[in-house]
Amino acid sequence: MAQAISRRNFLRGGLATAAGVAASGVVLPQAVRAAGGQELCTVLDLSKCIGCEACVDACRETWQATVPDPVNPMPKPFPSRVPTQDWSKRKDVSDRLTPYNFLYVEHLDFEHKGQALELHVPRRCMHCVNPPCANLCPFGAGRVEKNGIVNIDPDVCLGGAKCKQVCPWHIPQRQSGVGVYLDIMPSYAGNGVMFKCHRCLPLVKQGKQPQCVEVCPEHVQTIGLRPQMLAQAEALARQKAQADGAAPDRWRDYVYGIEENGGTNTVYVSPVPFAVVSAAVNQAHAQAAPGQGKGRAGAGKQGGKRRKAGFAGRPPMGPVNNTMESAENLTAALVLAPLAGLAAGFTRLFGKKQPPSDQPPQEQPPSEQGGQS
Repeated sequence: MAQAISRRNFLRGGLATAAGVAASGVVLPQAVRAAGGQELCTVLDLSKCIGCEACVDACRETWQATVPDPVNPMPKPFPSRVPTQDWSKRKDVSDRLTPYNFLYVEHLDFEHKGQALELHVPRRCMHCVNPPCANLCPFGAGRVEKNGIVNIDPDVCLGGAKCKQVCPWHIPQRQSGVGVYLDIMPSYAGNGVMFKCHRCLPLVKQGKQPQCVEVCPEHVQTIGLRPQMLAQAEALARQKAQADGAAPDRWRDYVYGIEENGGTNTVYVSPVPFAVVSAAVNQAHAQAAPGQGKGRAGAGKQGGKRRKAGFAGRPPMGPVNNTMESAENLTAALVLAPLAGLAAGFTRLFGKKQPPSDQPPQEQPPSEQGGQS
């Protein structure tokens, strides 16, 4: 009796085929590493954020249409235990990360030193300096651009969700029924595409600012080269620590992103220690239901089933060790690097090629609109 086809066997065979593809001249992904010193970093001063969500609206208006709707009917994966995820009927959800919502604002109410405080925290991809999502993607879909932006190529991604599993904040979100796997073997080759903030990469390539930075009425975010931004974050954190009555050497308690996961290119500075912020985030998540919230009214104030922090696209904000320092992940990255390149060549050869895009959808003719850039 012929051996039954499994997803693993199919992908193993696909990689063998991809070896020939790579040899034929298909361009493989760049090395998964940012060019040192050239990364763009953003610093967010949380004391300025008023929670207006103008950044959320601008992001959605610019990029939501670039995420395609799934095919109908959606292919059923094999084996049947493999889950599908469909957010296409819930595009209005804006109180968490979804494939159609790359940014949301966490609204927090808590006490600090006997005073009731309110804090608003814009959440999106952290754009790690050494991102496990890119280093450990078995299909070569994740990469770090020369400007430090961590990006998922929708023309290569098969929706396996490894990136979400290894991300300390579980940022990428899957939309099933879209992507290159539909052109290969939908039941065996994948399960959609993973989507997340690409920090307005097409606009940044043109020398423009990300939309969330551009539209903010309070100038919460500042973007620039990483060394200058880290210096700015430290100076600002020292001010916050002094204002809060902390010792001068405790300024790192007021900054998040400089050391987390080995360093990120999204750095937050808070008027209170991040241990307090993290506790408030966890409390908000514990009180929230995994339902259909839309914006502030739905965030953190829904009853119902309790869930772990970070579930359903609402990331935690606690301490994070450098995941790429573990021997297991380092070994996996070394093994996966050549295989991921072959897998990327395979998907590019057999998938439908999308025309390149350097513009958001409203600036393109309809024929050029496609997946997330």
